[in-house]
Amino acid sequence: MANKEQYPIIRHIPANIIKKKIKHQEKEVKILKRLFFIKLRYDGFNVSEAAEKIGISTATAYLWQDRWNKGGYEDLIPKFAGGRPPKLSAGDKEKLKEYLNEKDHWSLKDVKNLIFLKFGVSYSNDQIRRILKSFEMFFWKPYPQDYRRPEGAEEILKKNSKDE
Repeated sequence: MANKEQYPIIRHIPANIIKKKIKHQEKEVKILKRLFFIKLRYDGFNVSEAAEKIGISTATAYLWQDRWNKGGYEDLIPKFAGGRPPKLSAGDKEKLKEYLNEKDHWSLKDVKNLIFLKFGVSYSNDQIRRILKSFEMFFWKPYPQDYRRPEGAEEILKKNSKDE
C-alpha cells in the first residue's frame, strides 16, 4: 500500500479548467510546464514522480507546488524582476548610436574604445556585437589598406577600363 501524501496539493480550480489553461498557454512554455506539473499532481502522482515526468528537480517541483498552494494559477506565472542593471542607460545608448552614425565603418576594437572613452564602460566583444545588433548595425572587419592607393580609385578604374 502506498504511503499517504505528506505534502498535499490544494485544488484551487477544477482539473478541466487546468486543461483549458494548458491549451491556452501553448506558446508560453514556462507556464505550460508548470501547469502540466499541477495536472499530474491532480491526477494523483506524487511530487517526485510528477517532477520526473516533467523533467525538473524535486526541489523545483516543491517550489512550484508551494506557489500553487499559496496563490493558485497567478503565482505560477514567472515574475522576472531585478537582475543586473545595464552599464549604459537608454540615453547613453542613444548617444552611442549617434556617435556610431558619424562614421560608416567601425571595427569592434574601435567601438569598444569609443564606449570606454565616452562612457567609461568596458564591454566584451560579444556584448558589443549584441549592442550593434540591437541598433541594426554591424561591425566592419578592418582589412589592410594600401597607402599608395589614390583617392577615387574606383572612378579611375572605371574611366581607364572604358577607354580601352
